[in-house]
Amino acid sequence: MVEINFLDEADRDGWEPLIRGKDAYFETERTDEDYERAWRRLLGGETRGIGAWLDGRMVGVAHYVFHASVWGVSGRCYLADLFVDSGVRRRGVATAMIRWVARDAEEHGFRSLYWNTLEDAEARSLYDKLGTYLPGFIHYSYRRGEAP
Repeated sequence: MVEINFLDEADRDGWEPLIRGKDAYFETERTDEDYERAWRRLLGGETRGIGAWLDGRMVGVAHYVFHASVWGVSGRCYLADLFVDSGVRRRGVATAMIRWVARDAEEHGFRSLYWNTLEDAEARSLYDKLGTYLPGFIHYSYRRGEAP
C-alpha cells in the first residue's frame, strides 16, 4: 500500500536522491545550492512537496504550486515535478501521487491540475489515462539574456 504525505524536515535523505535521479533522467544540471533552496521552499512556502512510501521507504516525490487563473473563477495547480524510483514503477505510485495532488488542490479551491512532460516519456501511457492530452500545443520557455 502506497503511503503519501507532505515532506517534512526528516525526509531530506529520502527526497534528495529521488530528485537528483529525476534531474539525471531529464539531463538537468543543478548545484547543491539549488537543491538546498528547493528543499527550503518545499518546507515553508507556497511550493508544496509530497513523498510516497512503500514498505517504509520513500520511492516517489512530487512538487506543485497553486496559482491564480486569469480567466477562471478558481485557480490552478501546476505539478512541477513527479518522479518515482525505477524499481517500483507500474505499481500505482505515480497514480496515487497525482490523485493526492488533485485532491489537495481541490480542497484548497484549485480545481484545475496540469503538468508538462517529454513527448516520448514512458509515463505518457499513465498520463493519457489520468489527464487530457492537448494535441498541437507546444511548450516554450523564455530566459532573459539568452540570445535567440
